[in-house]
Amino acid sequence: MANNVTSIFLLGFPNLEKFTFPFFSLLVLLYCGTISGNLLIMVLYLVSKTLQSPMYFFITQLSLCDLLLTTDIVPVLLHSVLYGGSTITFIGCFIQFSIFAASECSECFLLSVMSYDRYVAICNPLRYHSIMNHRFCVISVIMIWLMGFIFVLLDIISILSLHFCGPHVIDHFYCDIGPIVQLSCSDTSMIDKQILVLGSLILMTPFILIVTSYVYIVITILKIPSTTGRHKAFSTCSSHLTVVSTFYGTLITVYMFPTTGISLTLSKVLSLMYTVLTPLLNPIIYTLRNNDFKNAYLKLKLMF
Repeated sequence: MANNVTSIFLLGFPNLEKFTFPFFSLLVLLYCGTISGNLLIMVLYLVSKTLQSPMYFFITQLSLCDLLLTTDIVPVLLHSVLYGGSTITFIGCFIQFSIFAASECSECFLLSVMSYDRYVAICNPLRYHSIMNHRFCVISVIMIWLMGFIFVLLDIISILSLHFCGPHVIDHFYCDIGPIVQLSCSDTSMIDKQILVLGSLILMTPFILIVTSYVYIVITILKIPSTTGRHKAFSTCSSHLTVVSTFYGTLITVYMFPTTGISLTLSKVLSLMYTVLTPLLNPIIYTLRNNDFKNAYLKLKLMF
C-alpha cells in the first residue's frame, strides 16, 4: 500500500456555534449512562444466581458489544464537538473502524441468536434447556465474535491494497469504511462491490433469521387460548423486538440505502442513533421491565 496520508481530520459536527456546550454535555451524560448501564448488567449477571440463563448470557454479550462500540466512538466524538473537529492517525482510523465494525457485526449475529432463543422458549419450551444448553451458548458466542472479526479483516485487507494520497478530511464523526475508501486515489469499484455484498450479508442474513423466528413465534402465540397466556408469551420477547427495531431501522437506512439522497447531516444523526443512543437504550429496555434484573440489583445494593 502506497500511502502519503499519515493523519485524518474528522469534521464531526461543524458550525454548532452556541449549541456546542449543550450538545457536548448531552453526549457526556449519554456516555456515562451507557457505560454505567452496560457494566451494571454484566456485574449483575456475574454475581446473581437467578440470572444464569441463556437469555441473560446473551444480554451480557450485547452489553459487551455496546461497551466496545461506545468506548470506540464517543471519546473522539466528544473531542471533535468541543474543538470543532478531531485529528486521528491513519492507523488510529483503521483501529477505530475495526472495533466499530466488529462490534456492529457481532451485534447483528447476536440479535439473531437471541431471536432463536425466544423462538425455542415459546415454540418448543419442553426442549428449551436441552437445546439452549451452556455448550451451545458458548460456541454460538465464540462463532459470533469470530465472524465479526473475519468480516472486518476482509475489509481491512481490501482497504490496505488501496493508494492514499489525499485529501485527508472525513466529513463524519468517526472512521467508517465508506468515507475511508473515498479518500483513496485508486480505483475503488471492486471494493465498493465487496462492501455492498458483505454489508448485505451481515445485515440481511441475521435480519431474515430474526423475521423468520418471529413469524413462528407470532403463529404460536396466536394459538394460545387464554389472553393472559398470549400476553405473557409476547412480553418475554417484546424487549428483544424493541432493540431489533431500533438497531436495524437505523442501520439498514444508513448502509442499505446510501443513494436515497439524504443529507450528510441526516446521515450523521442516524449514525448517532446506533453508535450513541442504541447502546444506552439496550440496558434500559432489558432492565426496566425485567423483574429478575430488578431483584438482582436490589440484592446487590443490600450487599453493599
